Amino acid sequence: MIRTFLLKLLWLYQKFFTLIGFGSCRYYPSCSEYARLHFENNSISSAFYHSLTRILRCNQLFDGGIEYPLLDKLIPKPKKLDVDSIKYWLVPNKKGRFYIIKNFSYKG
Repeated sequence: MIRTFLLKLLWLYQKFFTLIGFGSCRYYPSCSEYARLHFENNSISSAFYHSLTRILRCNQLFDGGIEYPLLDKLIPKPKKLDVDSIKYWLVPNKKGRFYIIKNFSYKG
């Protein structure tokens, strides 16, 4: 319930308020997209921590660049494996965790 409320707040922010500062994020994916991916896939406390540190780093003192969110634990495999039914790609990193990369051909 709290997770869905926070995701709706992020949706409202992305829909209406990012038009004001379009292109001002120094990272890819943008800070709001990064937060949304964390809130969808990780615990709420972990999502708050990682989103806050990302927002604090999004300024002129840091270089920016590409930084995908890390998944804390794996979700069960989908029943239907079709490229259009996969929402995120999981890419393993060295620490045994997974980067979450959005599938742009997802239609769901």
